[in-house]
Amino acid sequence: MDQAQSDTLGFVPQKDIVYNKLLPYADRLDEESNDILSKIKSNLCRAVQLREIWPGVLFWTRKLSTYMRLYGRKFSKEDHVLFIKLLYELVTIPKLEISMMQGLARLLINLLKKRELLSREDLELRWRPLYELHDRILFSKTEHLGLNWFPNSVESVLKTLVKSCRPYFAESATQEMLDEWRPLLCPFDVTMQRAISYFELFLPTTLPPELHDKGFKLWFDELITLWLSVQNLPSWELHLVNLFARLANDNIGYIDWDPHISKIFTRILRSLNLPVGTSQMMVPRYVTNAYDISHVVLWVSSLLGGPSKQAQAQLSGLFNSITSFFHPSNHGRWLMKLMKLLQRLPASVVRRLHRERYRKPTWLTPIPESHKLTEEDITCFVKSMMQPVLLAMFSKTGSLDAAQALQNLALMRPELVIPPVLEKTYPALETLTEPHQLTATLSCMIGVARSLVSGGQRFPEGPTHMLPLLMRALPGVDPNDFSKCMITFQFIATFVTLVPLVDCSSALHERTDLTEVEREMCSASAEFEDFVLQFMDRCFALIDSSTLEQTREETETEKMTHLESLVELGLSSTFSTILTQCSLDIFKVALEKVFNFATTNIFETRVAGRMVADMCRAASKCHPTESLKAFVPHCCNIINQIAVNEEVLNEEELDKELLWNLQLLSEVTRVDGDKVLPYRSDLVQILQLTLHLKCKQGYILACNLLHHILRSSALIYPTEYCSMPGGFHQPISDYLPIKDWGRPGDLWNLDIRWHVPSVEETSFVFYLLDLILQPELQRLQRFAQGEQDMGRDDVLQSLTIIQHCLLGAGSLMPPLKGEPIPELVHSMVNLDETTLYTGAKYDESRENYRDAVCRVMRQLLHYILEHSEDDTKSLFSIIKIISDLMHFKGSHKHEFDSRWKSFNLVKKSMENRLHGRKQHIRALLIDRVMLQHELRRLTVEGCQYRSIHQELMKDLLRLSTSTYSQVRSRAQNVLYTALGTYNFCCRDLIPHVLEFLNPENSTVTQQQFKGALYCLLGNHSGVCLANLHDWDCIAVTWPAIVRSGLSSAMSLEKPSIVRLFDDLADKIHRQYETIGVDFSIPGECCAVAKQLMITGNPVPKEPVPPEEEAAEGLKRQELKNLESVEKYKRLIGDLLDFLNNRNMPWKFEHIAIGFLSLLLRDDHQLPPSSVMFFVKSLNHDSLYVRKVAISAVAGIMKQIKRPHKKVPVSPSELCGGKELSAIVAGDRLDNKWLQYNGSSLPRTQQEWDGCVFVEKTHWGYYCWPRKLMMYAPMEEQPKQNLTREEMTEREQIIYDHFSDPVFINQFIEFLSLEDRKGKDKFSPRRFCLFKGLFRNFGDVFLPVLRPHMERLVADSHESKQRCVAEIMSGLIRGCKHWSYLKVESLWELLCPLLRTALSNITIETYADWGTCIATACESRDPRKLYWLFEMLMESPVNGEGGSFVDACRLYVLQGGLAQQEWRVPELLHRLLQYLEPKLTQVYKNVRERIGSVLTYIFMIDVNLPYTQPTTSPRISDFTERILLQLKPLTEGDEEIQNHVVEENEVGEQDERTQAIKLLKTVLKWLIASAGRSFSTAVPEQLRLLPLLFKIAPVENDDSYDELKRDAKTCLSLMSQGLLYTEQIPMVLSALQEISGSSSWHARYTVLTYLQIMVFYNLFTYMSDQKAVNGVRALVVRLLEDEQLEVREMAATTLSGFLQCNFLSMDTPMQTHFEALCKTCLPKKRTRELGSTVDTIPSADLVRRHAGVLGLSACILSSPYDVPTWMPQLLMDLSAHLNDTQPIEMTVKKTLSNFRRTHHDNWQQHKQHFTDDQLLVLTDLLVSPCYYA
Repeated sequence: MDQAQSDTLGFVPQKDIVYNKLLPYADRLDEESNDILSKIKSNLCRAVQLREIWPGVLFWTRKLSTYMRLYGRKFSKEDHVLFIKLLYELVTIPKLEISMMQGLARLLINLLKKRELLSREDLELRWRPLYELHDRILFSKTEHLGLNWFPNSVESVLKTLVKSCRPYFAESATQEMLDEWRPLLCPFDVTMQRAISYFELFLPTTLPPELHDKGFKLWFDELITLWLSVQNLPSWELHLVNLFARLANDNIGYIDWDPHISKIFTRILRSLNLPVGTSQMMVPRYVTNAYDISHVVLWVSSLLGGPSKQAQAQLSGLFNSITSFFHPSNHGRWLMKLMKLLQRLPASVVRRLHRERYRKPTWLTPIPESHKLTEEDITCFVKSMMQPVLLAMFSKTGSLDAAQALQNLALMRPELVIPPVLEKTYPALETLTEPHQLTATLSCMIGVARSLVSGGQRFPEGPTHMLPLLMRALPGVDPNDFSKCMITFQFIATFVTLVPLVDCSSALHERTDLTEVEREMCSASAEFEDFVLQFMDRCFALIDSSTLEQTREETETEKMTHLESLVELGLSSTFSTILTQCSLDIFKVALEKVFNFATTNIFETRVAGRMVADMCRAASKCHPTESLKAFVPHCCNIINQIAVNEEVLNEEELDKELLWNLQLLSEVTRVDGDKVLPYRSDLVQILQLTLHLKCKQGYILACNLLHHILRSSALIYPTEYCSMPGGFHQPISDYLPIKDWGRPGDLWNLDIRWHVPSVEETSFVFYLLDLILQPELQRLQRFAQGEQDMGRDDVLQSLTIIQHCLLGAGSLMPPLKGEPIPELVHSMVNLDETTLYTGAKYDESRENYRDAVCRVMRQLLHYILEHSEDDTKSLFSIIKIISDLMHFKGSHKHEFDSRWKSFNLVKKSMENRLHGRKQHIRALLIDRVMLQHELRRLTVEGCQYRSIHQELMKDLLRLSTSTYSQVRSRAQNVLYTALGTYNFCCRDLIPHVLEFLNPENSTVTQQQFKGALYCLLGNHSGVCLANLHDWDCIAVTWPAIVRSGLSSAMSLEKPSIVRLFDDLADKIHRQYETIGVDFSIPGECCAVAKQLMITGNPVPKEPVPPEEEAAEGLKRQELKNLESVEKYKRLIGDLLDFLNNRNMPWKFEHIAIGFLSLLLRDDHQLPPSSVMFFVKSLNHDSLYVRKVAISAVAGIMKQIKRPHKKVPVSPSELCGGKELSAIVAGDRLDNKWLQYNGSSLPRTQQEWDGCVFVEKTHWGYYCWPRKLMMYAPMEEQPKQNLTREEMTEREQIIYDHFSDPVFINQFIEFLSLEDRKGKDKFSPRRFCLFKGLFRNFGDVFLPVLRPHMERLVADSHESKQRCVAEIMSGLIRGCKHWSYLKVESLWELLCPLLRTALSNITIETYADWGTCIATACESRDPRKLYWLFEMLMESPVNGEGGSFVDACRLYVLQGGLAQQEWRVPELLHRLLQYLEPKLTQVYKNVRERIGSVLTYIFMIDVNLPYTQPTTSPRISDFTERILLQLKPLTEGDEEIQNHVVEENEVGEQDERTQAIKLLKTVLKWLIASAGRSFSTAVPEQLRLLPLLFKIAPVENDDSYDELKRDAKTCLSLMSQGLLYTEQIPMVLSALQEISGSSSWHARYTVLTYLQIMVFYNLFTYMSDQKAVNGVRALVVRLLEDEQLEVREMAATTLSGFLQCNFLSMDTPMQTHFEALCKTCLPKKRTRELGSTVDTIPSADLVRRHAGVLGLSACILSSPYDVPTWMPQLLMDLSAHLNDTQPIEMTVKKTLSNFRRTHHDNWQQHKQHFTDDQLLVLTDLLVSPCYYA
């Protein structure tokens, strides 16, 4: 077959859509596709060579993507490669308009999607152009200034594009990328995020094994050690995880992950953020930066298998430890993540298995045999997942995730998965009281249906469950419970689709070759008939209970409610599935039954009638001949009998029986046309009788009948959807249906039975049209010409008939004819439409009814609008008809979309992802072919715009601006669809719409005005006329919208109109994307295009364009670019003209200014007139206008900035050393010169000029780039301080205004006003404005501004302070290129001002000053700002102005230093030295601030790989010094109380008090650093642990003082920290030491600490047996503690460890506890009366209690099941029920907890106990009777 195809095509297609070959007209498609492809090739390539990007290139690339939607990748490999190369060149054109780039990128992604089609040998793509594109857009330098407007979706499109191109990057790419991005790896800087996200996105991981040395081996060790050494989840860690996941998946078997596995799983477990322990504090960063589950799943599924089996062991451990979280009684934010993990993991493993075993091998590296998943691996995997999945079935989030997980697990191991689900399903079907349980189990059964029914060698007994399940599901068809009803329908339909309902019981006697299971299936299949009949009874009962009379009063609506329509859908589709799958015998019984039900009752036609008619339709669809024989004569007779009386025809309310039979008839005729033909005379007679009934309900049913008869004769469609081709009608002896249970359809032998209209049917259709449609058209035409009178009802009736004729026979009517409209756009390539053949041959000899209807409708429309515009019902009908005339060719778009959606849903719920290769059931495959046919019929892109369309659109526009709002809105929707269909028609229509907005047009009514505005606004999905991305359109629409403010119809009193303008402005702002002014196509593209024209079949029809034509194209391109700029300037000019109009209402002034602000660009400066306007607007009265002006002027500053020259410098020359060969990050000799050094600061002009300033903070930290771009020396830079004569016009405007004191006064006055009280913040926009001013103009404006700054600084109002902060930060950042003298004098001015400001700081302004200094220091060399730092360091905590000012000064200083990161070690040391004596601060706010500052001081002390020890302060030295001072606290034993300040305290307090104050500050530091630093200093923290344990309180009580609360928080945060393997022994020994402490509080807290710490480092602990033993010993020892609370906590901890499988309940442990239990208690001594009671528990009692607690911990550790050892332990426990307290209490608690958790499933749990044990248990668990 394929050979023949490639002969007709002339090439071997890459991968075409197979479903095309099954269409009834498949033989014509190769010719058609070749024709279209050659047109695309020739026109696209011509367009590129003629340099016509619009419309040519865009028009034909759109055609190419449509071509791919219709035919798949049906082109040769050479063409494929060249298409990709051409598009790659186009996408990476640097100046290309972004929206065009996005469209082309989407097509390129689509071309690259199936990467198996092209190998690395076929295609190589450069990575750098993509990186530059990505960088230019996502890290745009001008977007934040409003000089570029990008679409929202651009980020995801670019990312997908890079992903698609990645496999084809050259082998040298990896090294080049590392060289490019490694220098950005500075962990304290934002560039780290950027570099790592680039690595994640760009690094290729699919290189073949022989190139691994040039691929991941270059970076793997470096990045994995980085990942393993980061402890506090910075935001870039996610990107690393995603990169590793991809790497693991692409290179299974080539990387040894074993050394890292326990660390990987620990981090995954931590990332789930599960709540552990009692009082856990969440670190917010852990939640926001958690890993992306889909990548985690990919990684885990790639680690499985291989020789070591380690990953599976850890995975089982992971599921064991989190299983209990899946229990339905647990709920929290973390649940969604767990469910996602559960649902995605099996799918991912199935995908991997498919790739290993079933996928065709491609050029991608295959998985080595040694690492493929073995059968044993799969079994282990499925087993490890079963328990959580079974628990998740009943989860609060619904059972969908569990059902999908089960579906995939059952594909791998049905015998492990299905039986436990069945065990849950059978009881659920029996119970009536728990419907939730039923819906959950049924939806899971639907998931595993296919695996169950097909049996196979793994699970042969599967199919035997099928019938019992179906029979038991029947009671679910329950009129009272909607959701149960729907899931039951779905369940029955799913199973029946998979199984032919044929009674095979006779085969038992005839065949001898059946297996046991097959015999069982045969005998069971005798029940099928019974099942079908019972199902029908159930349905009839459902229908009886939902008739309209019963469910509703007369007053309510007569339509079906939403729920009823869903039930109707469920019922009809299930019933039709059942009948499709029946044998003929069963069908006949069913038909008789449904016929009797339908004909012996009379139903109302709205609810019950529809359901019954649906059932009858289902029957007649399956076997038309038998069914029609029963129904048609019966219905026709009754209708004829009743309608004999003339007066019936004119009754308003018709006889119910007549209506019901009409409805029944109209539904049963929806079958193959050729089966209806025998009854045509009867049916035509009925139609003539009933189409003109007076009663609307009656004639609408008659119209439906007409519609269905026409439709079934005129369309192409498959006639049967049975699960085996040819149905099940052969005798049992030849064909045994049970062999086909669950069999997928065979794509190559689908054997679809198509209905293709025969000559006879076509002539019948036209006979009906002549008979029925023709007279109606003549009547309406006479009416429209005023020759005949008709009532409104008659007009509506005629229109209804016409509409149904169109809907029925639309596919046989050729499209509307008309002349194409010339010259809407000018193009040098042809822009013709392509027509697709869809099986209809139009008969030109017959009348074209589409044209006829169109003619009459237009006449009628004009007549109605002139004479009776209030006849809205007829207008609605006409609008619908116009829509169908334009677009309807046999199916509607929205119906197609919903069918496509439901097809995908069904496919998902029943697909087999393991074997793949389209193994769907036959009905689905047929459905997909039908959808392909409809897709071809609906493809209308690029239709030619003809005169007839123009006429109809004008009519629609007239309707859209008519009087009645409902008519308007319906017409507008049709208009929007039409606008999206015809090429370039918008340009034709816009002037007509704008006519209504023109203020000179005085006849416009308000309705027309509103209608026109709605036409501009468009709907959410379609075209928005006001905002087409094209200069021609915007240049007319925007000014028109602004001008309409002067129209007489515009009234701002009407809220609806105001809202419309708001929506319009809002939509334009949201959707506007910068429109290009440069449409050049570079020469490289032309070369590729030329090549595409001359290679490969099919050969393009047109020749390569000759030289002169190409030259003409070039000239056109230049002209177009010039024109674009002209239009741009003209648009701005127009808007400015309106803004200068005094009569313009304020609203429109605002709209116009908004439009102007969108027109700022980075490649073209604003015209001077608008610069003038914006600068003047800075002092406008309106706040909105001022805000827009500030942003705009900031943007203008960027536009007129003179570029500063940069030169590449080699870093090795700067530092004089040679380059290092290995990577060494951190403080090295070669970057020491970058750091702040107080002794060598540039203090003279000469030193300043000689100093090499590196502004960006990250350069040089990790490694140096090959070439560093540095600013050229001063003399090569643009001249500073120009005179006014030297300036450009735009600069002069700004200069004049800003040197004018009056202007500045007003400006500063406005800036220092409050906007929203308490909500204002430091404004980055204003900062940008000032930065631009001082950068472009030097210090010219300082003299004018200086008095204002001095005045504002002294005023403590927040708005004044904020204003001066914005000016100062702009000044400091703007003076980047000033000469030394200017900078020096600037600081002389600024330092005193800043001092004043800091002493006047208030609670409202301290954040603004912090932002101000941080902004000023960002990306600046610290040696340039030394004045600032020296000033800030001048004793920040001096007590002047109280504690608040101290805290604020520290805050501001911290803001500045934090921006400098690793480059100011000297300052950090000085600050630490200064702060250390002040750590004993009294005031809480200062303490907190110092804590935060300390975090930043030690931030640089990181423990990362390849990193030198830092020269900044180190934590270890600091901790040593602190511990010395805390000595008085660590040595003493008494309780540490908070120190309270006495009022009159003077002089030194004792050491102890000082130590307590110090400790408080240290705690603040520990808490602050938990969320911020990259690595935790574990060894140092451990030395403080004993002290914290001593203080931390046990209870959760907020009334504790600050010290205790902080200690508790601190412990909670520390216990969640991530530990390295080597740190675990240290921590354990510290805890063991503390557990020997004399304070029981400390011993108690050790346990809570241990719980969280072990869970959050679970796998790291478990990989170290010594550590596990240590933890166990610790817990068991504390079980025997003398303090009761400690013992109980130890028991809880033990039970938690058992529950997450960290410890296991082994025999030695059990015997240990049992031995302890048997400890004898001393007899009670007879006590003398009056003596004190002996309360100290004896050691024996403690030991005995410890034993009981141990047993109780074991019992409580499995709350949801009963392991084998449990019954015996319960018996042991019960023996202690009468011991002394506290033992008795423990036993009682344990038993009541056991009862609580096992109560739900007690029926199952009971089975694990013997009868004697049950007796004892019942005694124990029943509470004692009060009356005994």
